[in-house]
Amino acid sequence: METQQEAWNNGDIDGFMQIGYWHSDSLQFVGTKSITYGWQKTLDNYKKAYPNKLAMGVLNFSVLQIQQLSENACFVIGAWHLSRVSGNVGGHFTLLFKKINNHWLIVVDHSS
Repeated sequence: METQQEAWNNGDIDGFMQIGYWHSDSLQFVGTKSITYGWQKTLDNYKKAYPNKLAMGVLNFSVLQIQQLSENACFVIGAWHLSRVSGNVGGHFTLLFKKINNHWLIVVDHSS
């Protein structure tokens, strides 16, 4: 998640997605308004909501809890915060990570 945070703070949404999310049509992103299915659609939504580095601001993650579910799955609860000129925003997240091809990737993201 630190590498994702760095990519975001460098204005690299593509890198943010590539580093942390399962590149699959089965990826699930649960937001405040709806559920998005698929890596590409999730990327498109991020780019629409954050069209440039100024809109992206500076991201900070705070991990509150990690629960190992199995050798290949863990559940993470945390908080996110964006510091931006247009106004700070933040919330909480729950993430389901799975170990896929020896990499820990987010397969379900519920952020609010």
